[in-house]
Amino acid sequence: MLKDYLSLDIETTGLNPKTEKIIEIGAVRVRNGSIVARFESLVSPGRLLEERITELTGITDEMLKAAPEKEEVIPRFLEFAGEDILLGHSILFDYSFLKKAAVNCNRQFERRGIDTLKLARKFLPDIESRRLSHLCSYFGIVHHAHRALADAEATASLYQKLEERFYSEEDFKPFPLQYKVKKESPATKNQIERLYCLLERHRLDIEADEELSACLRIELDKLSKNEASRYADRILSKCGR
Repeated sequence: MLKDYLSLDIETTGLNPKTEKIIEIGAVRVRNGSIVARFESLVSPGRLLEERITELTGITDEMLKAAPEKEEVIPRFLEFAGEDILLGHSILFDYSFLKKAAVNCNRQFERRGIDTLKLARKFLPDIESRRLSHLCSYFGIVHHAHRALADAEATASLYQKLEERFYSEEDFKPFPLQYKVKKESPATKNQIERLYCLLERHRLDIEADEELSACLRIELDKLSKNEASRYADRILSKCGR
């Protein structure tokens, strides 16, 4: 049985790692089945949060004002993580965001992992929900949902419950985590100037459009080339030239 690993969780501005950002990382180092160290940090996303994210996580724009940027947080997290096997509830979601951030910080991040959601789907097919919060309630695990460190701790406890009941060497074997990502280039000066012009010209139209209003919530000088191009194309397609 696996007794040494790193259980982790992240909170993000949305679900797509190609367009959304990490706002919090939480992780616990487990040795011989017990938590021996914890990592927790907010991360500045370079944008304002949507109201639904604040409602879900309790994280506010005010809390993120003084938060360090990923260039500071990711190296510290990678040092904490070492070469540990990663544990998560839907681990590929967390891994995809973390790998993208690591690559953009010029770091390698190739790991193996175990997914408690995958295990729950196999061994608990008949329960009402396999959300982390529901599984914690099912097993009597104390859990404060939707903050990264609390979710990481709960996932470690959930893994131990699943291991005690259902362990088999094949099903609980760590697997390679795979997510392809290339380092992003920062937006050019011309791209940023173009976006400022478009926002100024079409601001009222953009404010009335839920999809485009996100453009007003972002620090434009922190966009990548692809992000800047994508936002400009959205504005032009909706508002015209």
